[in-house]
Amino acid sequence: MKREQISVFDIFKIGIGPSSSHTLGPWRAAQAFVQLLDESQVLFKVSGIKILLYGSLAKTGKGHGTDIAILLGLSGDDPVTFDVSAIDDKIAGIKASGELFLGGEPRILFSFDDDLLFLYNEQLPFHPNAVTFQAFLNDGHAVSETYYSIGGGFVVKEGAQGQSKAEVDLPFPIETAGDLLHWCLKTGLKISEVVLENELAWRSEQDTRDGILNIFRVMKECMYRGCHTTGYLPGGLNVARRAATLNHRLIGTHPYQNYDEWVMAIRETGGGFKNTLDWVSCFALAVNEENASFGRVVTAPTNGAAGVVPAVLQYFIVFCDGFSDDQVIQFIAIASEIGSIFKKGATLSAAMGGCQAEIGVSSAMAAAALTGCLGGSQRQVLMAAEIAMEHHLGMTCDPIGGLVQVPCIERNTMGAIKAITASQLALQTNPDNAKVSLDAVVKTMWQTALDMNSKYKETSDGGLAINIPISLPEC
Repeated sequence: MKREQISVFDIFKIGIGPSSSHTLGPWRAAQAFVQLLDESQVLFKVSGIKILLYGSLAKTGKGHGTDIAILLGLSGDDPVTFDVSAIDDKIAGIKASGELFLGGEPRILFSFDDDLLFLYNEQLPFHPNAVTFQAFLNDGHAVSETYYSIGGGFVVKEGAQGQSKAEVDLPFPIETAGDLLHWCLKTGLKISEVVLENELAWRSEQDTRDGILNIFRVMKECMYRGCHTTGYLPGGLNVARRAATLNHRLIGTHPYQNYDEWVMAIRETGGGFKNTLDWVSCFALAVNEENASFGRVVTAPTNGAAGVVPAVLQYFIVFCDGFSDDQVIQFIAIASEIGSIFKKGATLSAAMGGCQAEIGVSSAMAAAALTGCLGGSQRQVLMAAEIAMEHHLGMTCDPIGGLVQVPCIERNTMGAIKAITASQLALQTNPDNAKVSLDAVVKTMWQTALDMNSKYKETSDGGLAINIPISLPEC
C-alpha cells in the first residue's frame, strides 16, 4: 500500500480565516485552476467564468467566506502574503466594477449573482466540499475542473492519483501510530527526532527549523493581536470579542510593549490554578477571534481549530518555561505527526467527520506535543493523544449561521484545556496499562464519522445551528 507523505508544513499552513476547508482550500483550488489555464495556454482566451459550489461549501460557504476566498484566488492573490486589511476593498471593487482580473492580468466580466452559484441541494459523491470552475473561451470552447477541499487546507483535483507534491524516500515511513512507535523503539529516537529526520528528505535541517519558527511567529503574532483587539466579529451575529477584555482583566496595569514582554508580564502576575485556566482560554479565544475576522492564522490542523495548539504551546511557554527555539520546534514537530496520523487514518474535515475531526484532532495534537516536551516517553505521548481524542468522539459541527464563531470559538478553549488534562493524565500513568491505543481511537473516530448524520457535518442544518434564533443580514 502506498503511504501518503505528509510534512510538518502540510499540517501547519499559513493562511487567512475563517476556515481551512471552506476558505483556504477553495482559495488554493482557485489558484490551481488559474495555473491550469495558464499552463494550457488559454488564460488570455477566457471570456467568462462560472463557479459552482456544492454540498457543505454551498450551505455554509457565505458564512465561511468561500466566495471571497475563491475570487481572491482567481485574482492571483495568495493567502500567505495578501494584506488581510485589503480584503473588503478588493471584493467591493469586483462587485462594483463587474470585472475580475484573472490571475491578475486578463480582465473578464464577472457577476456575483450569475457567475457564483451556491448549489445548496447538490452534492458530489467524493467529498461534501466540492467546487467546479468553468472557463468559457472566446473561441467557443470551455475548460472545466472540479476540486475537493478535503480539510485542513488540503485540496484534491477530480480524478487525480496520489498526492500533488513529489514523493521522497522517507527514512521512517509512517502510516499509523504503531509505525511511529516502531521507529522510535527501533532507533531510540524521540518522536520529534523521527519527524525531523523525515523532514530532511524534503529540505535542509536549517530550512525546516526556519520554517517551523516562522509558523510559530505567525501563531504568536495572531494570538498577541487577538489579545489586544476589541469590538465585534463580522458576519451579523454581533459576537463580542472577549480575549482582549480577559487579557486586560488578568494582567491589570502591568506594563509591556511587545510579545516577549507580555509573556514576562503574565509570568510575573501569576495568579494560581484558576488564572492559569483563564489564560489558556484567553490564548485560544484570541486566535479564533482573529480567525473569525479574516485574520492571518495557521492551520492547526484546521482554521476552525487553530487556537488549540497555539494556546497549549503558549501555556507551555508561560507556565512550564518552554521558551526556547528547540522546545518550540519539538512541540510543533510532535503535534504535526499526530495530525498526519489522523489525516491518514480518518479525516481533518468537519464536513466529513464533524467537529471531532477539527477540535478533537487539534486537542490530540496539543496533548501529545505537551507530553513530549514535558519529558514523557514515546508511549506516553501517544497515550496523551488518545485520551484527548477519546473525549471528543462524536462531537458535531453545527455552526450557527454558517459562521466559524458559535460554538466554534469556545470549543477551542475546551480543546486546549482537555489537551492539558490529557497530558497530565498520561504523564502520571504507566502506558503499559492503557486499554485503548491511539490507532484504535483513530479507527473509532473514522467509524463515528461515517455513522454521523450529515446534518451535523458543517451544513448548519442541525444542532445549535437550527435551535438558536438568529437574523443575519443579506449578503
